[in-house]
Amino acid sequence: MATIAVIGTGYVGLTTGACFAHLGHDVICADIDEEKIARLKEGQIPIVEDGLDRVVAEALSAGKIRFVVGATNASEHAEFHYLCVPTPQGSDGRADLRFLEAAAAEIGPSLPANSVVVNKSTVPVGSTEVVAKHLDRPDVRVVSNPEFLREGTAVQDFLHPDRVVIGSSDQEAAIRVAALYSKVRAPIMVTDPVSAETIKYASNAFLATKLSFVNAIATLCEHVGADVNDVTLGMGYDTRIGKEFLKPGPGWGGSCFPKDVAALARIADDYDYDFALLREVLNVNEAQFQRTAQKVIDALGPDPSSKKVAAWGLTFKAGTDDLRESPAIEVLQRVSGSGAQVVAFDPAIPSEIPQLPLVTVESDPLVAAKNADVLVVLTEWPEFKFVDFDQLADQMRGRTVVDGRNLLDRSTLKRRNFEVIGIGR
Repeated sequence: MATIAVIGTGYVGLTTGACFAHLGHDVICADIDEEKIARLKEGQIPIVEDGLDRVVAEALSAGKIRFVVGATNASEHAEFHYLCVPTPQGSDGRADLRFLEAAAAEIGPSLPANSVVVNKSTVPVGSTEVVAKHLDRPDVRVVSNPEFLREGTAVQDFLHPDRVVIGSSDQEAAIRVAALYSKVRAPIMVTDPVSAETIKYASNAFLATKLSFVNAIATLCEHVGADVNDVTLGMGYDTRIGKEFLKPGPGWGGSCFPKDVAALARIADDYDYDFALLREVLNVNEAQFQRTAQKVIDALGPDPSSKKVAAWGLTFKAGTDDLRESPAIEVLQRVSGSGAQVVAFDPAIPSEIPQLPLVTVESDPLVAAKNADVLVVLTEWPEFKFVDFDQLADQMRGRTVVDGRNLLDRSTLKRRNFEVIGIGR
């Protein structure tokens, strides 16, 4: 078993550290946030992620994971050093590597000889060389090991991945990183660093493309009178297509897809390739936000400013408390811009959020729906399906539901005289 330093305890870093500890490695997780580290030492998890609290608690109890303040305090004792720092989208669409560069420069002088530094953050092609430059350690190898974690199922995805991708120009370093996954049953693909970095971007861009495609098909279904659920069911039986990511919705978002698609398009621009397909993927998604919001605004009638909208769902997907680039927020910003009063509920969001200053957040879905003229469903939380619809009918003033996820049972709602407006139906 190896000693691994994980630099950054965000969503990727904390999951990576906890899961490596679960596999038996000795892990030291570092962050600059002293309060966060203090909470993690007590087993308090700052994010909503299924199973992560249990894995961290087990690792703490077994003495397989420690949390420290400062990257140097972790790296001076480790053989492997996973960089899991943010790489946000810059104003020009490129990934901002300042945090990555700073982390490499900080740990460089303290690394034990012959260490391996691993890029786990999503980074542009050529970033292993950028890290190597800022490390300034000729004896240290830099390897790419991109993450493919889905929020809500990150622990499962780490421990039971579809594949492990390792990019290195040094075969010995690649073998050493591959050995960290010896207890994981999955194909391990070893390639060059640039190909590994491109695999990450290409994977997310393809999935985003699939989502934009199905949302465009949903719009077409509305025009021609088809039912998108039946259309996607028929498509999904084709093994070349598959059923995953064929669910229409209010648009896609999250911490990865928007910035990764934009970054890949920018990388193409940097190499004088016009990746027009990706630009249209982004355009279709932006249009989907507006289409969904317009369904709500149209349902309010000629004077939205005198009406109330209840919104179920604020996070970008169920199973997380992540609001980054959330389609729900994009839609509600447009709805609140019409002058309508908006009251929202999300099981993972207990209080008001700065991104939506004109939206009130309630702690119960039925309280949010009280005296509402329109209900809009924006996140696919399964508990929404089990709300008492008789009580919902009693609470609401209007009888219109805009189901942005095609989540609720239409026949149940229609029996209670609701009009149901779906996506592609």
